[in-house]
Amino acid sequence: MPLHLLNAKSNVFAGANPFEVSNYVRENVGTHSLRLSSRSRASASLAHRKAGGLDLCRLSYGTQARIVSEGLADIYHLQFILRGFCRYTLPHSTLDLPAGHFLLLNPDDPLDLTYSEDCEKFIVKIPATMLGEACVEHRWIKSRERITFNQVPYRFEEIDSLLILLKLICEEAESGMATPQMLQHYNRVVTTKLMTMLKHNIALDEPCQHTPCFERLVQYIDENIKHDITAEQLSQFSRLSLRSLYLLFEKNAKTTPKNFIRQKKLEHVHAALTNPTGKVSNVTAVALEYGFTHLGRFSELYKSAFGVLPSESMKARLAA
Repeated sequence: MPLHLLNAKSNVFAGANPFEVSNYVRENVGTHSLRLSSRSRASASLAHRKAGGLDLCRLSYGTQARIVSEGLADIYHLQFILRGFCRYTLPHSTLDLPAGHFLLLNPDDPLDLTYSEDCEKFIVKIPATMLGEACVEHRWIKSRERITFNQVPYRFEEIDSLLILLKLICEEAESGMATPQMLQHYNRVVTTKLMTMLKHNIALDEPCQHTPCFERLVQYIDENIKHDITAEQLSQFSRLSLRSLYLLFEKNAKTTPKNFIRQKKLEHVHAALTNPTGKVSNVTAVALEYGFTHLGRFSELYKSAFGVLPSESMKARLAA
């Protein structure tokens, strides 16, 4: 075998009837229409273990099998082809998975999988809630957004570190010595690795909490201070999600992007009104130049920030 994930001490039904294995799959995977060929040259086998929130299963049908399903409820299936061959028929194409390849099946995707007579596979079942928790932990996506992995065959060598981790999890699940806390930790590492190693529809917008990132945003605001700058524009410029952007401003400025931009505009207006070499003719012109169209509200904000009205700042400059 190219990958020994479960050892002989597992709950293995070696030589079991293929239909016994298929019944087990239907009970533990979901409602399927499983079609088996009439002849069989190999024995069916099954090994199954729970490891925290992960469900680990190694099986072979012992005969050519076709599995058709409308979906997998709220479970993602990571399928490793250990031996033989699997064909995944999609609406407009097919994916061929020889031994040494794997893919991740999404809960909402209809399945049409055909396994060769000698095929043996290892499955990791991952509840959707676990992937959602990983995204919340890393602040990657909104909690309501469904994760959809690209249906692309990968080779085992592309995920060596994940295979090592899965082998360790299998050994711990077999030993019965792992604590729930240990298995929960392994589960988090597995889900995080899947999100960072495989292709999917989610942009991993990890919050950029370091100072240089914030400084670039401040520079962008200063360079465009006379324009109407929105949080969405800052998000696009920094390639951060809106949530990550707000976290960045909260960490570095203790305020929201909108309030920060407004304060910067007020500072520029104050500098223009108090600059002794400036050529400002009136307060209204400066306020409008920096996007303050409600002059009464502008005066209130200015006085709150600098302790005087904008007209008083201008008078002080003229009297100097």
